Amino acid sequence: MKIALILDPLSSLKVKKDSSIAMMAEAARRGHELYVMMQEGLMWKGGRVVGENLRLTLTGEKDHWYRAAPPIETPLAEFDAVLMRKDPPFDSEYVTSTWLLELAQREGARVFNDPRAVRDHNEKLAIARFARFAAPTLVARLPEQIHEFIDANADVIVKPLDGMGGQSVFRVTDSDPNRYVIVETLTRHGARTIMAQRFIPEIRDGDKRILLIGGKPVPYCLARIPKPGETRGNLAAGGSGVARPLSARDAEIANAIAPELERQGLLLVGLDVIGDYLTEVNVTSPTCFREIADQTGFDVAAMFIDALEAACGR
Repeated sequence: MKIALILDPLSSLKVKKDSSIAMMAEAARRGHELYVMMQEGLMWKGGRVVGENLRLTLTGEKDHWYRAAPPIETPLAEFDAVLMRKDPPFDSEYVTSTWLLELAQREGARVFNDPRAVRDHNEKLAIARFARFAAPTLVARLPEQIHEFIDANADVIVKPLDGMGGQSVFRVTDSDPNRYVIVETLTRHGARTIMAQRFIPEIRDGDKRILLIGGKPVPYCLARIPKPGETRGNLAAGGSGVARPLSARDAEIANAIAPELERQGLLLVGLDVIGDYLTEVNVTSPTCFREIADQTGFDVAAMFIDALEAACGR
């Protein structure tokens, strides 16, 4: 197959940790051709959606891990699969990319994850579709509503709806002298909607990333454990990752949600679960392939390429 990946700049990818590189390595091992493009290389030109792309050859070396051919322009419909792996923020340019990718689908392109599904599933707010698995949560922009929620729950996490990697995530208690300025800052004085969730003490045991591939859960999760003095488990915020088998509750949540997300066109999803509660549904560029594979021996990338081949009828 000819597989195109829409990525962040190649120089920003970490060879030992990046899930996109793990996908590419497995695809190359099976003889598939790899092409990469940046988000800015997507365009509607000559009546078709095309991408400025590079044919990529993996070298297996640590420092110079790829060779790239000169850039060319190719209609997205000429690839067998297009993988949207651009990291958030999910801003207006990301939305524009989903529109272009939808147009490409109409021309025959196979895009994963489905661009409409990506656009429709805000990674924080998507838990509302599965509210029975969520902790007490409020999504609002009115400061008085948020302060009522803080008073009612005493210990709360507040965060923007478009963040990633633990950015701008705050823990606020009802007695916190900074609670008003935190809420003012996050909501921009009531101009921006945010999420507030009751604090889940089990974060001390890790913020679990559960991967769903082709409607089925990977049997291991990565528990991202906060560093001392932190309440954020995100690896980008200094958390450490420990792979574990899914608990009974993890499996219950994953197996209940996975078929519905697959029906929506989401081939790869990363659920975040703290304790017994679903906290996020990540659909843009889920990660943790490498960490789970390195610690357990379970080949997540192989499971993903199996699902991709099946979705493309190969």
